[in-house]
Amino acid sequence: MMDVVNEIHGQETLKSEPLPIAALLALAMTGFICIASETLPAGLLPLIANDLHVSTAAAGQTVTAYALGSVLAAIPLTAATRGWRRRQVLLLTIAGFLVFNTITAYSSSFWMTMLARFGVGAAAGLAWSLLAGYARRMVATHQQGQAMAIAMIGTPIALALGVPLGTWLGKAFGWRNAFDIMSGLSVLLIIWVLVKVPDYPGQPEHEQRSTNTVFKTPGVRSVLATVILWMLGHNILYIFIAPFVALAGLERRIDAVLLTFGLSALVGIWIAGRMVDRRLRVAVLSSLAMFALVALLFIFAPYAPAAIFVGVAVWGLSFGGAATLLQTALADSAGTGADIALSLNVVAWNGAIAGAGVLGGVLLDTWGAASFPWAVLGLSVAGLGIAYSAQTHGFPASPRVH
Repeated sequence: MMDVVNEIHGQETLKSEPLPIAALLALAMTGFICIASETLPAGLLPLIANDLHVSTAAAGQTVTAYALGSVLAAIPLTAATRGWRRRQVLLLTIAGFLVFNTITAYSSSFWMTMLARFGVGAAAGLAWSLLAGYARRMVATHQQGQAMAIAMIGTPIALALGVPLGTWLGKAFGWRNAFDIMSGLSVLLIIWVLVKVPDYPGQPEHEQRSTNTVFKTPGVRSVLATVILWMLGHNILYIFIAPFVALAGLERRIDAVLLTFGLSALVGIWIAGRMVDRRLRVAVLSSLAMFALVALLFIFAPYAPAAIFVGVAVWGLSFGGAATLLQTALADSAGTGADIALSLNVVAWNGAIAGAGVLGGVLLDTWGAASFPWAVLGLSVAGLGIAYSAQTHGFPASPRVH
């Protein structure tokens, strides 16, 4: 991971103040715990169901409870804490991971487990609205994109390794110990934040803007619409990756498929870090166009294993920088309302995940897994159209720094 980080800040920072790598990696670890906590149950559902005496389908709702917590809590928690000092809020979110993952690890009640999952989702919703703005405040304007790329590096790592690593840990040591490990990481992260992450004041009350005002700010709605369309398409494929790759006979190699995606996404983050400050618009349009081309490849070659691996690699490349690019565009558009805008992004992002679960399920039951690329193509082209049209506000043609 350090090689990727070093490449991100590379030659361009030689004439600037050094990036605060240790502090930014603490934010990356926060993102890793967010995603790992979300996806951890996915590979452990039979074990959780057996232990809590519920069906596997009911155990699967532990993922739903997490997403619901993020969607419902992100905006009110962000609004309530935007006047607080930033490190205080960050520590609050990490404490939330610690408390609620620990409750999950020791709960013998299904409903207590569901409440804990809702709680950890709420903590993650607050974290996601905080991390991008925090990373931007640590550096000069012309380094903000690179800083965000480092702060977001935990996401693809967790996406690539979270489910398989959690599954292995659960089977080797018991599913409860997997959540104990998340709690242990949270304790270490609290110490890391206290030692390495600088503190900043919250937003003065006279500068705080209402959610409605921020939502109506030029560019914000265009970026949020792009987020929804892009993440809908991405998650239809990602959530239902098993039945889709089974078309090519790769049902026993899902781990290799996900690892390919994750490693490629790391390269995508490096590219985003190089482009976000001067070519953000080009990076967004290129990523969506690549995703559309992947959909075309999957439409015409869904039964070819080689095509699937090539497509997944390009897909990961196009997706890796999505969080950095979209959150940068959103924060730039919102200005002093960035924290509220980023909480809206949490709702849009997680709402798209939930919507993809529903839409993907309907597509699978109605037309089969081969229908997924058609939906992805339509959604990615629609997102590309909105992003392309937002050349004045949202995804401006001019570089964000000169």
